[in-house]
Order: sequence, then structure tokens, then C-alpha cells
Amino acid sequence: MPAPKAIGPYSRAVKFRDIIFISGQLGLDPATGKLAGGIAEQTRQALKNLAAVLGEMGATTKDVAKTTVYLKSMDDFDEMNKTYASFFSEPYPARTTVGVAALPKGGLVEIDAIAVMK
Repeated sequence: MPAPKAIGPYSRAVKFRDIIFISGQLGLDPATGKLAGGIAEQTRQALKNLAAVLGEMGATTKDVAKTTVYLKSMDDFDEMNKTYASFFSEPYPARTTVGVAALPKGGLVEIDAIAVMK
């Protein structure tokens, strides 16, 4: 299933040479445009959306070198981390996790990525 359309004036991904910059993905269900349930569900959906954008660019999650995770509440870190760990495999991408005051659409998590084509 394709990822949701961008909700603003930006590209979901841009390729520069062998590097793909993927814009932040919320836990939006592409079929309904609504956010998934709690933090685990939104994390899972955000990662599925990220994988869909990667696929459109000819890449996979194995090409991801770096992610940034934005959490509305750092209290959700452990649960997000469990879901995240089930999505990627070793060697895991480098990652930064940041607590933020708010996310678009009232989301609980947003994830962006940088991938390198091999």
C-alpha cells in the first residue's frame, strides 16, 4: 500500500545522487488518512509508511543509514523502541530520538530517514 500523501508543501522523499532523504512519516493510515491507535500502532504505521516511500524510490529498509524519531512524550520511548526494533534488523541504522511539544495532526510519533543506495 502506498504511503499517505504529503500534508504540506514538501516532497515525501528526495534523491540526491545515491542518498535518499525521506520526510517525516506520521502514523497515518493511507486508506483513511487517520492516525492509528496508540504509540505502538502509530510507530508501526509510520515505519510502514517510511518503507512504502523507500519502495517508491527503489530502496528498502536495509538501505536506511539514519533515522530521527520525534516523540510527543518521552514516556512512550520504551514502547516505541520495542516496535522500532521489530522493524529493523542488525546492523540497526543510526538514530536520534527527540521529545517534541507537538506533532502534525496530533500525532504521537514521527519518523524521518536517510537511506543510501548500494
